[in-house]
Amino acid sequence: MTLKQIFGKLHLWLGLASGLVVLIVAGTGTLLVFEDELDEWANKDFYTVAVPQNTQRVSVDSMYHAAKAYDSSVKITRIYLESKAPEQTAIFYAKKKKTHTWHIAVNPYTGKVIRAREFDKRFFGVVLNLHRHLCMDEVGKTITHASCLIFVLMIITGLVLWWPKRWKMLKQRTRIAWSSKWKRLNWDLHAVTGFYVHIILLFISLTGLVFAYPWFSNLVYQLADGKPAPKKEAPANTTKAPIKAGFYESLYEQANEKLPYKGRLTILLPEKDSLAITVNKMNREASVDNVTDVLYFEKGTGKLLKESLFKNSSTGNKIRRMNLPIHTGKLFGWPTQLLALIAAIVAFSLPITGFLIYLGRKKKKVKPAIDPIRIGSKKEENAVV
Repeated sequence: MTLKQIFGKLHLWLGLASGLVVLIVAGTGTLLVFEDELDEWANKDFYTVAVPQNTQRVSVDSMYHAAKAYDSSVKITRIYLESKAPEQTAIFYAKKKKTHTWHIAVNPYTGKVIRAREFDKRFFGVVLNLHRHLCMDEVGKTITHASCLIFVLMIITGLVLWWPKRWKMLKQRTRIAWSSKWKRLNWDLHAVTGFYVHIILLFISLTGLVFAYPWFSNLVYQLADGKPAPKKEAPANTTKAPIKAGFYESLYEQANEKLPYKGRLTILLPEKDSLAITVNKMNREASVDNVTDVLYFEKGTGKLLKESLFKNSSTGNKIRRMNLPIHTGKLFGWPTQLLALIAAIVAFSLPITGFLIYLGRKKKKVKPAIDPIRIGSKKEENAVV
């Protein structure tokens, strides 16, 4: 058996083992590429408000207390605020019974709650659950993670199988014969389209492995920095001063003064009182997505304890920060999102066209049964003649 035949067998059985999962993950991936844009379009009242004239925004503290009073059983863990975007609502991320996540939208000019929704039960919440866990919790997570690893091997073996023996066959391997018979057309739809997007799918799959396996994430740091991933934790508070009125507003103002660009500011409230409060700001003016600077403030006093700017980060940290936008296609905005969408559509089709190729070859191998009686009759006829 040649090496290419071995790769063919490997490609076949890995495809049969993971095809259904790839179908689900790729199908949901096509919806998630433009998740933010579609979600904001469908829920404009949740994300935006009319900006009144001659009206000042209420303090972040007032919005925080309004969101907290909306449901006494939830614990607010994050505050999302957009700077230099006056029409955007303030979103409060809250936990309920440790298993349910809620988003509470607050009007920044009235300080009143617009509405709340359970994050996992919204349309894209269900799609995301299918994409990550097949709606099967830990079992589903294990299956999707393994399938992601298998898909990387599928891309590599598929490229080996596509590779032409002679360069004069390259034209045939890079064009779809639309006018040919169904069997040839189906092979082209599988092999040729797969070839054109294999680089994009490989990046999407590898970045998926970073999310799936800690050892793979550590490998990124080992290759880039020569050492394991650093432990990410807010520094300890140096004092136990109580939180006073205007505290969260002061964090918002200090962060925007320190980081004056347009962007989404996130205040993360630590579970432990011994840890400082983390404030992230994503730079909307950067050339690539997810460029984020981090500030750490002392809880109670609002004193800046530490800063971690993206430009000063290690190579490993920068690559790790780019992992999400590469995976979702948002690295350079809508052009790369469009490429990711096309790749996801092709990935969705690959298990279907691949299975049809398998069925075609299986039928070809099955030969019609030979009737010994008819053979005997034929011999007798020949003998008579």
